[in-house]
Amino acid sequence: MSVQFLFWLLIGIWPIDVSAQTTVPTPPRMAGYLGILHPLVTIDGNGSETNFSDYYVVGFPIGLNLWKTDRVGFSAEIVPIIRAENHVSRVSNVLFHPGILLGLGNGFTFAGRLAFETNGRYGVTPVFNKVVKRNKDSSYFVAIPIPVRFGNDRSASAAVGFQFGIAF
Repeated sequence: MSVQFLFWLLIGIWPIDVSAQTTVPTPPRMAGYLGILHPLVTIDGNGSETNFSDYYVVGFPIGLNLWKTDRVGFSAEIVPIIRAENHVSRVSNVLFHPGILLGLGNGFTFAGRLAFETNGRYGVTPVFNKVVKRNKDSSYFVAIPIPVRFGNDRSASAAVGFQFGIAF
């Protein structure tokens, strides 16, 4: 047995003839995406805080959307979050963000996400998304996430952010 045969056997993929696709993909379909997230303002029992003032927080959403139909899908997202403050930056949190997708038409999508953070917080995040430029193999989008968080001996909080990225 050759090493190549063992490789194909182990991963369960056999070489097949791949030809150019001539039709537009129809559901079910899958799309990956990458983005940049900027929290703008957070409100909790102690008042409000804004990003870009005393510190800077940025997240990098990485996700996979599985569309069952043109209107309904599932999404799984992981968001490493970096905080820079007093000339020190670090990964301050990682967010696991599964959710349901609802296609609203005209490039708009609503994502209803659950939120589980490594800092001990949890909650929900409604996200309003709009595709702003569609290409043959990718699309650019903007989104407004509204995270609501609980837990870890802190008061409940709500925030608003701005996200942009590319889906492929």
